[in-house]
Amino acid sequence: MKLHASGKIHERIHVAANLAYPAYIIKGDSKNAMIEGGFNLLGPLYLKSVDEILGDRNSLSYIFITHSHYDHLGAVQYLKRHIPRVSVAAHERVGGLLRKESALALMNRLSENQRILFKDIAGDEDLTIRPMDIDLPLAEGDSFDLGGLVCTVLEVPGHTRDSLAFYIPELKALFPGEAAGVPQGLDGNEPQVEFLASYEDYLASLEKMIALTPEMLCIGHGWVLTGTDASEFLRKSYEATFEYRKLIERYLDGADGDVESAIQSIARVEYDEKGTIFQERNAYLTNLAAQVKHIAGLKN
Repeated sequence: MKLHASGKIHERIHVAANLAYPAYIIKGDSKNAMIEGGFNLLGPLYLKSVDEILGDRNSLSYIFITHSHYDHLGAVQYLKRHIPRVSVAAHERVGGLLRKESALALMNRLSENQRILFKDIAGDEDLTIRPMDIDLPLAEGDSFDLGGLVCTVLEVPGHTRDSLAFYIPELKALFPGEAAGVPQGLDGNEPQVEFLASYEDYLASLEKMIALTPEMLCIGHGWVLTGTDASEFLRKSYEATFEYRKLIERYLDGADGDVESAIQSIARVEYDEKGTIFQERNAYLTNLAAQVKHIAGLKN
């Protein structure tokens, strides 16, 4: 089954904020966790969701960050200010990135491009992403006992070098961020391929997640897949990755290897004309440029 990432999706799993930028709140018997650090402009909405879902915001023990993109960690500072005791956990690379002014400037620029869309939530509040420290650096095999549930960490690079997935074996629930791609189109039936750092690592990470045979796939944008649809989406993402590389190579060949020309052609046809990708355009172009440059390097 394919569900919108919204509301209560399991007795133990609720969605905070909205389906475009969901964060997943996991309710254990003794501790609670939020997977995804969210989009900074939605900080007040995540906090409201935490209050509504948990009753006591201070019962949130962990915020687990899947990767270092602005829309997956941007609300952490806001939440930390309002829930001081919560522990923020991420790949150790994220900590370094969150101290780089150039990286933070890019995050804030991409975020501000969308402020008008969320003005009713963000208002005039200063939600700028600023330098911060990670409380708990995470690596492959780390696990957290939430009471009745164990949250296990998997390193799944490819989308970014610091991408992590979180797996709860008791529920067979996998939270891959964007390491497994994102369902695209109005019906969410086709995967949008999301390798940015490494094509090879992205495929290897998909193989690792496929081997888990999850029965619930809680994706970083838009959708939750359950039952056989969860494993089916991972399989389709794996196959789509090969096809997407071929598509990029065709555009590169058509542009005689000119990377910038290929990027513009792909954006015009695949984004503007088809209209089935709902990612904000500037963010899409940033990611597309990384993908095309990476594939061009593999061709050379």
